Amino acid sequence: MSGLPLSQTVRGRISSWPISQQPREMVGLIKKKLTTLLDDEGAKAALEMVCETEPKTAAVVSGLIAHSPFLTRIMRQHPDWLIEALDCDPDDGFKEIMSYVVAIGQRDIDLTEAMAHLREIRKRMALHIAIADISGVWSIDQVVEALSCFADACVDLALRLALREAETNGRLQLDKAFEKPEKSGISILAMGKHGAHELNYSSDIDLIVIFEPDAVPIAEGREPLDMVVRIIKDVVRILHEQTGGGYVFRTDLRLRPDPASTPIAVPIGRAISYYQTVGQNWERAAMIKARPIAGDMELGKMFLAELTPFIWRRYFDYAAIADIHAMKRQIHAHKGGEVIAIEGHDVKLGRGGIREIEFFVQTQQLVFGGKKATLRGKKTLQMLELLRNEGWITDSSVTELQAAYRFLRMVEHRLQMVEDQQTQKLPSSKEGVDGIARFCGLHPAQFRKELLMHFQNVEKHYGNLFEDSPSLSDGKGSLVFTGSNDDPETLKTLKRMGFHRPEMIAETVRGWHFGRRAAIVTPRAREVLTELVPVLLEAFGQSSDPDGAMLALDNALQGMPAVVELFNILKQNGALRKLFAEILGNAPRLAEVVVQRPHVLDALVDPEFANPASESTLAKRFHAQLARVPEMEDFLDLIRDLVRAERFMIGARLLSGLADPQEVGASYAAVASAAIEACLSRTMRDLEIKHGTIPGSRVVVIALGKLGGREMTGLSDLDLMLLYDLPGDATESDGPRPIYASEWYARLTQRLVTALTVSTKRGTLYDVDLRLRPSGGKGPVAVTLAAFKEYHQAESETWERMALSRGRVVAGDRGLGDEVRRAIQATYQRDASRTDLLKDIRDMRRLVAAEKPAKDHWDLKLTAGGLVDIEFVTQYLMMKHAASTPEVLHPNIGNALQRLAKVEALTINDAYQLTEAWRLQTCLAQIIALGDSVPLDTSKVRIPFKLRLAKIAELPDFASLEASLKSMQKEAHEIMKRILKA
Repeated sequence: MSGLPLSQTVRGRISSWPISQQPREMVGLIKKKLTTLLDDEGAKAALEMVCETEPKTAAVVSGLIAHSPFLTRIMRQHPDWLIEALDCDPDDGFKEIMSYVVAIGQRDIDLTEAMAHLREIRKRMALHIAIADISGVWSIDQVVEALSCFADACVDLALRLALREAETNGRLQLDKAFEKPEKSGISILAMGKHGAHELNYSSDIDLIVIFEPDAVPIAEGREPLDMVVRIIKDVVRILHEQTGGGYVFRTDLRLRPDPASTPIAVPIGRAISYYQTVGQNWERAAMIKARPIAGDMELGKMFLAELTPFIWRRYFDYAAIADIHAMKRQIHAHKGGEVIAIEGHDVKLGRGGIREIEFFVQTQQLVFGGKKATLRGKKTLQMLELLRNEGWITDSSVTELQAAYRFLRMVEHRLQMVEDQQTQKLPSSKEGVDGIARFCGLHPAQFRKELLMHFQNVEKHYGNLFEDSPSLSDGKGSLVFTGSNDDPETLKTLKRMGFHRPEMIAETVRGWHFGRRAAIVTPRAREVLTELVPVLLEAFGQSSDPDGAMLALDNALQGMPAVVELFNILKQNGALRKLFAEILGNAPRLAEVVVQRPHVLDALVDPEFANPASESTLAKRFHAQLARVPEMEDFLDLIRDLVRAERFMIGARLLSGLADPQEVGASYAAVASAAIEACLSRTMRDLEIKHGTIPGSRVVVIALGKLGGREMTGLSDLDLMLLYDLPGDATESDGPRPIYASEWYARLTQRLVTALTVSTKRGTLYDVDLRLRPSGGKGPVAVTLAAFKEYHQAESETWERMALSRGRVVAGDRGLGDEVRRAIQATYQRDASRTDLLKDIRDMRRLVAAEKPAKDHWDLKLTAGGLVDIEFVTQYLMMKHAASTPEVLHPNIGNALQRLAKVEALTINDAYQLTEAWRLQTCLAQIIALGDSVPLDTSKVRIPFKLRLAKIAELPDFASLEASLKSMQKEAHEIMKRILKA
């Protein structure tokens, strides 16, 4: 207590203010300057007397006039407040103003009038505390304590008024509820600086509201939650609403548990459950400062007691240091945040600022407070001393950090006194900084020297805690996702990074931190996430669809049981993060694989990733790994993993531009062939164990369609046919349970199809179609070579031989394979002189068009001039000329077109046009198959994916691609009509 009027006790740092060192004859000029503010003659006289008797007090007022338009307006409007503040003991004056707050709640006035009175009191308090502060009569500790006590009183009054309003309107049944908030079942907790009694001059207040539903005295038929939410909305309106008289406190309720999905008042049971299950380290740090300030105080104390195990862990929690520092590094990940500047520097969030002092204290409290209850205090300066007393920090740390804290809080207050704004940033101009220096009572040069010294001291001590931690800053901008509200600088950073909906991205990341995805509820997952987010956002921002990639990842996380493995893989490799972003944005089918099996990403950092494996290499690789698996169930799971990994790598090579889309079809086919061969070998072995072998028999698997032509996409199924050959005397197997040869091969076929198609815990491999075998669904599933030859020489229809033109042996006996190839070629002898071949082909094409009409030209398979048109032309010409020139036969359409042109069965121009149309559409089909929409629906396709399609076609934009595609399809369709006379 000062015990004297402020005008007689001024001891502040005002040496650089004009009047302090001026001769007495200058006092008259200063008095004249001050009294020009006032119209009231009595006030002028009083102020002149104060200035005459105590020139330094005049300097205080002069400084306010020079540097604080906000306080100058208050002095002009209420000169009596100024006189009283200068001519009373500041402690007594503070108590008197506080009594006015209490008096409002005791008067019978409506809410609007009460709000007006409270706003007037707030302005009076602002002037009173400012004068006590800048004069130096109150220390910074006293100033923040007074601000916090005033906030407590205002929140308490607001709750009382809101309860009275609810009772008056019949929503509560508590007599004189506004006088008994302790019986309301509602508790309001102050957080942050308010909770620690460290509120700054123009701070907002962070509150958490909890309530006990059974204790709220609601009227009959009312719901506790709805009632409490309405009451708290009134509390916020009383404090926060900007009226003609201003506001009382900007009020923020977003530090409550998961604010995006919880009401502004949270039932106590739900709040406790949240913190005990998914509470984060930053929330632990925030709860250190929490204290009940209004309403049911016992409920608030019980709530904090329940959270003691969450906040204060019994073991040394060093992981909290890394997590909270990662949060701080996110704050520093902004331009200029890596260096200490003066102009434009943030004395709170910038390097060496107040936040680093708070983090310095809070991290060590979290680490050691579980075992040392003395380290659980709320006040920063007190805790620095206790940490020293416990031997955790040095004397120099305490001395320098306490000095820095007090100095920076003083600067923070001066910045806010200028226009009553919640700002901690120094002006960006030299002149502006010089003005703040003078407002602090220092010469500008001395101010800069002291400020830089304190910043450097704070940075030094804070850095010692985290000297081994890597930086999260990449110079891109601020990336802050802690708390519950959008940081404006973060939104700007996200925009610069390439995100089109930064608010959505920020809310998504916050949702991860709040544990809204089951995969990220563990502390370890959130710790890894905190480290990963900045670099992951950078990678996503450089992808062709940043927003789409983030949404895809968020959707993926909904179905993932755990995420630490995936996050660790991504954290370690920047190139992998970029490719992962492309996969999420443009290839959801590949993304699904990553979600299910994160370790497929390991293959992308293998040096062999860029080099697709051949069929023989894949077959050997599969055999080496599958040979060690004794059980069939394990075999089926492993081969699915192997195929999924290989198909994933093919898609990733395609997406990253390492693979030519023309080559991708062959890569997919190689994987399918290796899988078929492995499954055939395994099923034959198992069948032989049970039933023995068929002595001297041989078997092959023939692929048709896209597998036969090595033109598969990531969505292709398998058109297969199994042929076998028996020696003349082979009728049954030679095992312990012999069966007929036909049954043995039928079972083999069925087991092979099951191995390829059955769904296991690893998913499925392929869909398999056997309907292209002789006699289709009416014939046996396995056919002898002799029956195959006989059927195609005498019975097969045109469409069956047409399909056979793309036949290729993919597994089984090589010698039998050679015989099958000759048999396929022989089938076309029947077509050499047929006059109805053209009619059959033409009729089939018309039937397909009628039964499966194309939606538009992006139905690349069925549209006029699409892949089916080109296949029909090519297969017709192969069938027509194969007997005389067998070299035209080739299962791949592109190769077949070239062969047909070489023997002049097709003109060079027609071959070129068809080949180009085929190449473009197969390339586009490969990319489209990685997405969701097949055929492509352009109305739903995002622009980045359209640009990727254009890039594949080596065209500048999607409009050019559309034009080129339509032109090629038109030309191909005209050629088809001319050749097939359709």
